[in-house]
Amino acid sequence: MNRRSFLKKLIGSTLTFLGLTGGTYYYARNIEPSMLTIKKETITHTKIPASFDNIRIVQFSDTHIGFHYTLNQFEELVEKINKLNPDIIVFTGDLVDEPNHYNWNQRLINLLHSLHAPLGKFWIYGNHDHGGYGTEIVQETMEKAEFILLKNTHHVIENNLDRIILTGIDDVMLGKPNLAKALENTNSDLFTILLAHEPDYADHTIDYPVDIQLSGHSHGGQVRFPFIGHLYTPKFAEKYVEGKYTFESSNLILYVSRGIGTTRLPYRFLCVPEITCFTLKQK
Repeated sequence: MNRRSFLKKLIGSTLTFLGLTGGTYYYARNIEPSMLTIKKETITHTKIPASFDNIRIVQFSDTHIGFHYTLNQFEELVEKINKLNPDIIVFTGDLVDEPNHYNWNQRLINLLHSLHAPLGKFWIYGNHDHGGYGTEIVQETMEKAEFILLKNTHHVIENNLDRIILTGIDDVMLGKPNLAKALENTNSDLFTILLAHEPDYADHTIDYPVDIQLSGHSHGGQVRFPFIGHLYTPKFAEKYVEGKYTFESSNLILYVSRGIGTTRLPYRFLCVPEITCFTLKQK
């Protein structure tokens, strides 16, 4: 860690301690984690076919159910997503916080099943989904809710004879991601979206014919301060933390979601949870 990074984390940690033990503790612990923003993005691209013009894709990520995020809160989230009338829904990993300690139940399946998207519902593994021996039970839950798993594979989405490609990789930290395998037998002329839980994987994605990467994992840092920014992000979310990123050496565009829930510490400060509604536009 260089001197600048050390000072940033030292000052930030000190401010966090002083702030979260003072008047902002209640806000960061009880108010902001319950707030939710609906972020709207327009994706304009020459590869987007005519019949996909104005198609809506809603991304939600990192719910971490069980760690200070309840099924009642998740039910409210489902209602808000359905009100956006998405054509496609994508979940980019970390459904529950500790799969081996979570009380898996039919209500969770029913809520996931009640999400509506006529062109399909898709998901990928996050590190918490693989962790705690959760790999099989998370997959079983999502299958019962009619979500399609993209694990080093792709799905061709058709609409009025036009097609786009939605692909996904296994989790980078605890899985075995293989983007080359995921893109096998795909047409690089088709508009291609990649779901990758860890955003820093984008440095690998730029070498492949992918137009958009959607990621989560970072939580936006959870705790942020003016002029300092985020204090901490997990491995593989250290370079790309939140929002939109472009690359000089590639036409790839990366979008990183701040996600819904929290982990490790039940705080959010100046980092409101979010879902993102993408509208496709033919250029």
